[in-house]
Amino acid sequence: MARTDVVIAGYAETKVVYQSGRSAYDFAGLALSELLGKTGIAKDEIDGLSVTLALSEGANPFFAVYMADALGLTPSWLNAGGIGGCSAVGGVARAMWAIREGMCRIAVVLSADAPSTAFRANYGAYRPEFQDPPGVQGPPATFGLLMSRYDHQFGLDPRALGKIAITQREHALRNPNALDKFRKPLTMDDYLASRSIADPLRVLDCVMYCDGANAFLVMSAEEARARGIEKVVHPTAYAEVTNHNGADPLADITDSGFYRIAPQVFARAGLTPSGIHIFQPYDDFTIAVLMQLEAFGFCATGEGSAFVRDTDLSFTGTLPLNTGGGQISAGQPGLASGGLNLAEAVRQLFGEGGERQVPGVRNALVTGIGVIPYGRNWGCSAAMILEV
Repeated sequence: MARTDVVIAGYAETKVVYQSGRSAYDFAGLALSELLGKTGIAKDEIDGLSVTLALSEGANPFFAVYMADALGLTPSWLNAGGIGGCSAVGGVARAMWAIREGMCRIAVVLSADAPSTAFRANYGAYRPEFQDPPGVQGPPATFGLLMSRYDHQFGLDPRALGKIAITQREHALRNPNALDKFRKPLTMDDYLASRSIADPLRVLDCVMYCDGANAFLVMSAEEARARGIEKVVHPTAYAEVTNHNGADPLADITDSGFYRIAPQVFARAGLTPSGIHIFQPYDDFTIAVLMQLEAFGFCATGEGSAFVRDTDLSFTGTLPLNTGGGQISAGQPGLASGGLNLAEAVRQLFGEGGERQVPGVRNALVTGIGVIPYGRNWGCSAAMILEV
């Protein structure tokens, strides 16, 4: 049975920018200031803090503690989110659990990163020994392999991926927080003519590292009512899995953890795919969006191309997709990117979507993807259903 005792009572988001010259701490301060201003919460009332680890602060093992210091907060509950693009929805879930256990009363889930200004991550593990020497150039190369395997197994229509990119670009045109470079129209000819960077993956299938931040206010529904906060959303279901099929040395790379958690998150919310009003999936690459449509049951596995071609994914369509443009067309603010899609979901449910507002929206499915290993599917999968 879905629980509605804890709510998201506010959100904030900075503009996504490229090579800002600012730090993750700077962007965090901007997001927190906006959040406090919008909700009327005093900073000294915040006693819980979840911080997403940042690519731009990769060398700092105490990043969450330093963030609390930089913001002048004294939390009684602190969480450092280390599951990449899953850390925002995962941070909200963990804040909910902390509030229910009495560890804190008012929590902020904060993600801030500036990798286009300073990239300091060193992944270690097998990468320096096995992945870097063959010249695997990061996530695009890995997703190029994933696309090739998917195409071999099921067939992949580039025009379906192009439609995802074009639809999200149309949404970004209506999003003032989107990266200015991406607030330009995109056509199918533009997409098909874009250069291949990891065959068959095109440059317009990808995100671009940028800088930015987002923040969410989490408290009990009772606390929100006592404070007169009327706009809230209920995270009614959450599920996550890390290292799906981890014991299988030859796991099918097209089999993601979403196949495992999708039934869980729908069952906990008491919903089905046909009941989802808007879909805000983590979208570091267009193929990830198509594969998630399959994994969450909007269509059968292998039928993603046909589903995308035949479905209106615009904000006025039958399944509005990443209505703020997603990371592909708003820019990817490093590991704060998981909060980008979450912020858009909350914005839509608050009725604050402006020119891109989806009429009558009552729920949203938001997902996260974290970590891109080599020769396997993505490392972390998370999903959250929000309702009003």
